[in-house]
Amino acid sequence: MSSLTEVLAVLAGGFGVVMGASPLLQALHSHRRESSSDVSLAFLVVLICGGTLWLLYGLALGNIAIIVANIVGVLSSSTTLMVAIRWRRHAERVTSALVVPTDDAVAP
Repeated sequence: MSSLTEVLAVLAGGFGVVMGASPLLQALHSHRRESSSDVSLAFLVVLICGGTLWLLYGLALGNIAIIVANIVGVLSSSTTLMVAIRWRRHAERVTSALVVPTDDAVAP
């Protein structure tokens, strides 16, 4: 392997791990705002499914770079999905607690 190929391999592997961890930025943002209304749950599910398939492919090949990057990706995407669901449930509880009964709901 040439030195350029080795440098690119190290950079790509390192960036793959960073890229896999990037959904945690969204989790942190949601946690700080205490809201996940702007997070696409479907996107995270697709990301988890794709990452899982790539992880299985990496395991089949025995390619450590693919395995590590996708373990990080699946874990960070799963964590972000859990944070998003938590804040959506929290918002639903708060909203339902604020609902005021209408006159129609009051018995005479």
